[in-house]
Amino acid sequence: MSQPRTTKRPASKTTANKTTAKKTAAKKTAAKRTAASKTTARRPAVRETIGTDAAAAVPLSDFLDAAGTLTLDQRKLLVDQALLLLNENYVHLPLKVAMHAVNPLQRLRVMRARMERLTPETMEEEWLFHRAMSNIFHSVRDLHTNYLLPVPFAGKIAFLPFMIEKCYDADGSGHYLITRTVTGYQAPQFGPGAEVTHWNGTPIARAVALNGAVFAGSNDAANLARGLESLTLRPLVIQAPPDEDWVRLTYVGLDGSDQELREQWKVTTNLPPMTDLDAISEASALMGLDLDSDEKSRAKKALYVRDVVELERGQSSAELAAPAAVAGADLPTTMPGVFRAREVVTPSGTFGQLRIFTFSVQDPVAFRDEFVRLAAMLPQNGLIVDVRDNGGGHIYASEFTLQTMTPRRVAPEPVQFISSPLNLRICRRHQDNPAGIDLGPWFDSLDLAIETGAQYSAAKPITPEDGANDIGQTYHGPVVLITDARVYSATDIFAAGFADHEIGTILGVDDNTGAGGANVWTHGLLAALLNEPPPPDETSPYVALPNGANLRVAIRRTLRVGKLAGTPVEDLGVKPQETHRMTRADLLEGNVDLLNKAGALLSALPVRRLDLKTSLSGTTLTVAIDAQGIDRVDLYVDGRPISSEDYTAPLNIDILDVTPSQLLRADGYDAGELVASRRQVV
Repeated sequence: MSQPRTTKRPASKTTANKTTAKKTAAKKTAAKRTAASKTTARRPAVRETIGTDAAAAVPLSDFLDAAGTLTLDQRKLLVDQALLLLNENYVHLPLKVAMHAVNPLQRLRVMRARMERLTPETMEEEWLFHRAMSNIFHSVRDLHTNYLLPVPFAGKIAFLPFMIEKCYDADGSGHYLITRTVTGYQAPQFGPGAEVTHWNGTPIARAVALNGAVFAGSNDAANLARGLESLTLRPLVIQAPPDEDWVRLTYVGLDGSDQELREQWKVTTNLPPMTDLDAISEASALMGLDLDSDEKSRAKKALYVRDVVELERGQSSAELAAPAAVAGADLPTTMPGVFRAREVVTPSGTFGQLRIFTFSVQDPVAFRDEFVRLAAMLPQNGLIVDVRDNGGGHIYASEFTLQTMTPRRVAPEPVQFISSPLNLRICRRHQDNPAGIDLGPWFDSLDLAIETGAQYSAAKPITPEDGANDIGQTYHGPVVLITDARVYSATDIFAAGFADHEIGTILGVDDNTGAGGANVWTHGLLAALLNEPPPPDETSPYVALPNGANLRVAIRRTLRVGKLAGTPVEDLGVKPQETHRMTRADLLEGNVDLLNKAGALLSALPVRRLDLKTSLSGTTLTVAIDAQGIDRVDLYVDGRPISSEDYTAPLNIDILDVTPSQLLRADGYDAGELVASRRQVV
């Protein structure tokens, strides 16, 4: 592979290429941009880069030259439908207007009014229209609520062939390091460990902050995290294409020398999403997903983790028939794109690490069961659950998993619709639909809202409480949860539930999670809900969007339980009890300092163990109990209390009148506090 140019300017494109965009009058404005970029930009030479399909990777400028087929009427339709969703369906609109002093509805109205004065000949270039729409949606600082670009942007990613991450010195000063490069990429003294100092002549920290203001998250930590990620990777379905055809990177090389390179943005096809979010299905209706993070996660896998792509055969979150290990230190798993499990040796001891990359799966029970299986294979004296960079997914998967780490009964987070005639209409149609999407729990309160003036519906959980508690605790050791500012949506719900049920210590590499607390529906799903079950609603206000464009909206907001009951997750997020600033060693040596910090936290926590062995002879059940860190054991059969015993040494207890398939539960206490629980079917 040829090296990037670092000093010389390459020759401009040929005259034949310059005239390509002038073939039709409808593309006059696009031709102006094309001609200007091709005569003055002097692009670097094109180099193939390994992506999802190396042959399909093209320069961004060439990709944009061919993009743009929306008519003026189609653009008006998109604005009208965006107004409908934000005004009638968007649950966070009052909060966003108050917290961020924004008015997306008025911006859309102004945009729509100005479009009435345009003609097909005078309308702006299509990429400018997409940018204006994206800016309005970004203004609410909600990664759930998006304008999704039509073809050819949908399914494409713009990328530079390297990743940049931030680390800190002991004195708190920040550094931006190259941490990954695409296979085969070469540049002078460039690779993991090279330090970026300037981006297009701008100091890198300022460039990150400016970029973060464009792709705003719900808080400052999320802004900076998004700004850094988007410097090198942009899913074009959700983010406007970069302004520049290439970037100029100034860096300190691996040998300490000052270096500069110019690298061209390329466009390729991303890996497919896990599910069709427009379909009426449990998976689409129960999504709590930051699409930006999900798109980037799939893109990073395609660009940098080809082993997982091979195992999943190009699918996302695929469940394999037999467990497989990605690396030598990993435990084999049936979900290599979802989990990574291994033992970690720290100065404080040897513990288990279970990384969860996504909750975006079709089967939440299979997700929970694989988590249980992997945790059981790891050391039982302490577990590090790492959800950094996890943009969420299936809400059931996140809340079903909490029970496995706590003896307490899990209360799923309740959610609310905003009160509007359109939401009432949707809930009325699906108020008694147990076989599909059942919205009955929210109907009565929405129906009364017109009389009571309530802004929101009643708060009811999405996740069934029985499902959130049906297997109970399976891991009894202490747990540390690692979070960052890219944690969002169903993963924010997971972190909130972890905190609300006091499962363990939260260790953050940022001061907050991404603060995205909502269930998300697409325009396509909303339209389908008024058409299914038959007959379709002939007066539905939802109109099919052109060219594969789409809109997403936070439809139901989530509220905390426990000590913070009723507090919204949106914009507030989950604050860690402990923080750790990523170090150079973390970025280049497998998170070594971060894991050492987590190990130190685990070693300070008590280790619990509650093991049961049973044997049934006739109707007498003999229970052998071996435990650690408890002083009392209470036994229940099918929920009926049977025995309460002080624990000082292993016990053998006989229980009479027991029949096969009854459920035995043992609860362990320490100083009167429930600290461990175990269930077993007789």
